[in-house]
Amino acid sequence: MASPTAKTKETSTMTYRQKLEGHSDWVWNVIHLLDGQQIMTGSYDGSLRMWNLESGKQIGKDWRDGESKVYGIALSPDGKKVVSGSEDGAVRLWDIDTCKVVTKWTGHTKLVVSVCWSRDGRKVLSGSFDGTARQWDVEKGEPITASIETGHQVRAVIYSPDTTLIATGGYPIDAECSIKIWDAATSKLVATLKGHTSWVNSLAWTKDGKTLISGSSDRSIRTWDTTKWEQIAVLDEHISFVTNLAISPNGRILASASYDKTVRLWNLENAQPISLPFQHPNAVTCISFSLDGKALATSCHDHNAYTWDVTVIMEEAGLDDLLSDPKGDKKAPRVREHLH
Repeated sequence: MASPTAKTKETSTMTYRQKLEGHSDWVWNVIHLLDGQQIMTGSYDGSLRMWNLESGKQIGKDWRDGESKVYGIALSPDGKKVVSGSEDGAVRLWDIDTCKVVTKWTGHTKLVVSVCWSRDGRKVLSGSFDGTARQWDVEKGEPITASIETGHQVRAVIYSPDTTLIATGGYPIDAECSIKIWDAATSKLVATLKGHTSWVNSLAWTKDGKTLISGSSDRSIRTWDTTKWEQIAVLDEHISFVTNLAISPNGRILASASYDKTVRLWNLENAQPISLPFQHPNAVTCISFSLDGKALATSCHDHNAYTWDVTVIMEEAGLDDLLSDPKGDKKAPRVREHLH
């Protein structure tokens, strides 16, 4: 369990590469585009914005469809579309080239915080504070199955890598802080993972599908063995809510964001922290690795987004080998037990 003792808030002297300024409210989400030259942000100010990574300047005008706050955004596997979830309960599908909404899915009755694509790009998964998770057929533009009544105000949804399972987490409606695993085809409950003592804000799945990782308002990150549905490890260095998680493309590094105004990097091969956390002016809401894993983008409550050089961080820590693929094995590494 997360340690109740106070931790020393020592942070790295690492500075950001670019500060992306322009939003007028909290920046809630950030994603890298596949070209490696652009990122996209979503904000409480109701806009999506595109940015040039090299210059740090906004590209074109704001993307807007009404004034509803933007929560979750996710890029399609082919990089041609973006899906967003908003305060009005709608799930919007945007075309990258035209910067316009091509489909708007309705059905959720409260804000949509989390959205996710299936690996083949044919389905979108959304989670809402109305307590449901829904699947959408991208080509047909319609719901795939009946909504899943999860038992929590959904803050995080994710498909398993093979899209056969769905994991959900959030603020408990049924008074139980758990992660729930569902059959994607039947919407039936498969497993309930207990351990967190407060609501679950983020979920990440390793590429091999064998490890699920969760971040919670109890300040902890937990890893779970999906072959047995058992907890493996607890990572508890953050001193406030863990808001978001991201796994590097090679599967060897975990990044975590927190309300403690920091981002931390973790070695997934031994569940140990990598270097000191790097500081932000305010709470950090989201993190995104570039396609090559050498850059990180973060979004913050100070209305800005930031970019960071992961290569420099790893070299300073003497762990730059973690930027390469696992030697002799292209599969994601297993997280080894390391309990606090």
